[in-house]
Amino acid sequence: MTNRTRYGIALGLVLLTVLVLLVVRLADRTAERNAKFERTFPVMGTVAKFTFYGPPEAAREAADRAGAAFDRVVELCNLYDSGSELSRLNAKAAEEPFVCSPELWYLLLEARKAYLFSDGAFDITAKPLMDLWGFYRKRGDTLPSRQEIAEAQAKVGLDKASFDDAARSVKFTVPGMSFDLGGIAKGYAVDRAAEEAGKTGIRRGVIDLGGNLRLLPKPPPGQEAYRVGIRNPQKRGELLDDVLELCDVSLSTSGDYERFVTIGGRRYGHIMNPVTGLPTQDGGSVTVIAPSALLADWLSTAVFLGGEELARRAESAFSGVAVIITRPEPEKP
Repeated sequence: MTNRTRYGIALGLVLLTVLVLLVVRLADRTAERNAKFERTFPVMGTVAKFTFYGPPEAAREAADRAGAAFDRVVELCNLYDSGSELSRLNAKAAEEPFVCSPELWYLLLEARKAYLFSDGAFDITAKPLMDLWGFYRKRGDTLPSRQEIAEAQAKVGLDKASFDDAARSVKFTVPGMSFDLGGIAKGYAVDRAAEEAGKTGIRRGVIDLGGNLRLLPKPPPGQEAYRVGIRNPQKRGELLDDVLELCDVSLSTSGDYERFVTIGGRRYGHIMNPVTGLPTQDGGSVTVIAPSALLADWLSTAVFLGGEELARRAESAFSGVAVIITRPEPEKP
């Protein structure tokens, strides 16, 4: 073997080693760019879960920023904190106009739009009825009387709240009224969290706040979309057969199968019909796919009460909205 041949072999081995190292390093960098990061924690009366794909440092920052966005909404809307802005509004608005911060005012205006669009099916003033039926404070094992329901309904109706758009203030025209943003605040929190996570460069992942989902713009590594199952409202722990494949959208599902009270041996779901004063006993669910989590959140509640006609109106009125209604199977004779 000549020196030239030996030199060629040695050079080839060096180049092969360099190539292998480059491939390994490239693979390591690709794996780091697509690393999976998860964080789960309780907030807003439910469980939140962040799943992000990206550099670990960026993913952790995204989770920190998204979590801080949740905390800000809690400070704004927590009914159980007398110091929250919403609690202060509820305490004072019957006596004098309450001037809102820009953020709370935005939420109230969105709730007002939802109320008008749904013909009152979505109503943030239903708290007196929720209290009466025992969803916020324990009730005995007797149903509310017709008179009690009528008295609570007299305090319900967003049209009984006076909005001053120029002053950014609201006043209750009936004593005993109060706002409850539970049907819209989680969606808003998810939108804010997604906005904050996006500032870190994270583009792949899912923000889940108790079933209010935001699917980020890009799919998980190696996949074309996120695969989302819808819970079977009749069979706990099971999913419906159809699996959705989606990206860059929000989803929310409303059903009366998870939160409920039991009175006289019968179960009453937590979705309150402000028109009848009665909680739902439907047993089904409504899933809304929408561009924003806030829109998906309130629409799923409204359509659960308003039914297929409201679903059709929503799909026509809002670009990018799709509604899936699941009804319980009829009982076999």
